[in-house]
Amino acid sequence: MEDIKRELPYWLALTHTPNKLFKKAHKQRIVDGFGKDLRPKDIIEFFGEDFEKWVKAYGFNEEEIHIIDTEMRSKIKNYTALVEQLLSAGYNIIPITSEKYSSILKSNMKDQAPLLLYTKGNVKLMQEKSVAIVGARTAKDISLKFTDDMAKVSKENYKVVVSGGAKGVDRKALESSIEIYGQSIIVLPQGIETFTSGFKKYYEPISRGDVLVVSAYESKAPWSVGLAMARNHIIYGMASEIYVAESNHTGGTWEGVKAGLKKKRTIYIRQPEPQEKNANQKLIDLGGKAVDKEGTLIKNNTAEDQTKVVDPKLEKPKPEKGKEIDMERILELLKKATTPLTSKKIIKELELDLTSGSLTSKLKKEAHPDIEINTEKKPMTFQHKSPTATKKKSDGSLPF
Repeated sequence: MEDIKRELPYWLALTHTPNKLFKKAHKQRIVDGFGKDLRPKDIIEFFGEDFEKWVKAYGFNEEEIHIIDTEMRSKIKNYTALVEQLLSAGYNIIPITSEKYSSILKSNMKDQAPLLLYTKGNVKLMQEKSVAIVGARTAKDISLKFTDDMAKVSKENYKVVVSGGAKGVDRKALESSIEIYGQSIIVLPQGIETFTSGFKKYYEPISRGDVLVVSAYESKAPWSVGLAMARNHIIYGMASEIYVAESNHTGGTWEGVKAGLKKKRTIYIRQPEPQEKNANQKLIDLGGKAVDKEGTLIKNNTAEDQTKVVDPKLEKPKPEKGKEIDMERILELLKKATTPLTSKKIIKELELDLTSGSLTSKLKKEAHPDIEINTEKKPMTFQHKSPTATKKKSDGSLPF
């Protein structure tokens, strides 16, 4: 933890130093070179090297070296204080080399993925199967109903809903997910420290581990059109699947979907009704996959398309490698408990490296004969069918 903390001011200096002569591609080249050939093993060693090594290992010219030396290095001290401030306030700072960084985002965006993510909430949500439900700010009722239905389907299939939190489809996706105790990621078009009203509004779901807030921008960066447009690519990048409720012929959804289709992403577009005036059909014509109002893929007329038809709602998450559950420990915990436990409580007590959605899915799938599942409660709870007769402590807590 301390080693990562030491690295963070250097990451901020590399990521946030603006200069038209030292673009994202230059920065990505530095990161990609860590540990290779004659290049540094990490970012601290990079900033500690001399000019000759930079020229030899990376091929930087004198002007580029000057930017590193005078602009980036000079900011490291100030960023050290900022890192301390952010971490003490409960934020996380996650560089692209960290195992906590979204693997889906790296896979989808490749060398365009942000070098740094600021987060608050349950960072494990970035490693879960995820669904982006996107659309216009001015979406009609039929699109908002579709959004609500897709949020429910995502919850049923233990998938995290990714949205931008903007009014219209984004906000509906987020709030529908929260309402049914689903899990969500909010991708901000601003710095994470400026989301104060949002943190107050979503305090409860963030606290219980159901919501993660993510920003790729400087912590105090104000909202801007440019950041909002760039943020859309991150939303799509953080999603395993993308559903479009409604798109206009211009704007963030339109541009984001076109960019995704150009990268050969599979994007599901709600089939518009004949009387609707939106860009949904145009996006389908450009290569999007048409789905009905329930999110089921609409079969096309070609034999090739029919052989590939899959109902997205029926796709179940693949088992997570390296995250097997210890059923014996869970059974022992449930035996001792005098009240039913939620997945979140089980994870906390046993310090499991899982999200509550993953554990719930695993326990339901394994259907152990000694575990009783109460699906009527939200969130659902688990208890041993013949718990040990123990008493609660005077404060009502569990006896362990």
